[in-house]
Amino acid sequence: MARTPFRDSRSEAEKAFKAATTKPADLPPDKPSIPGVKEQVTLRLDRDVLDFFQADGPGWQERINQALRKVSGK
Repeated sequence: MARTPFRDSRSEAEKAFKAATTKPADLPPDKPSIPGVKEQVTLRLDRDVLDFFQADGPGWQERINQALRKVSGK
């Protein structure tokens, strides 16, 4: 008569719980999914820098983007 291997119910429950609750890390995409699409970010700037770009009114975010492109050589 063949015997069934002994199963430790606690180990089996922990294994099932770990399998059900372990989530693989979300990795950032290598490249934007659509070329030319802007990414939303949070950026901390000194108040005087922000005042400089906002002084000319609406479009200050684009002006910051243009300044960063110029500095980065893009």
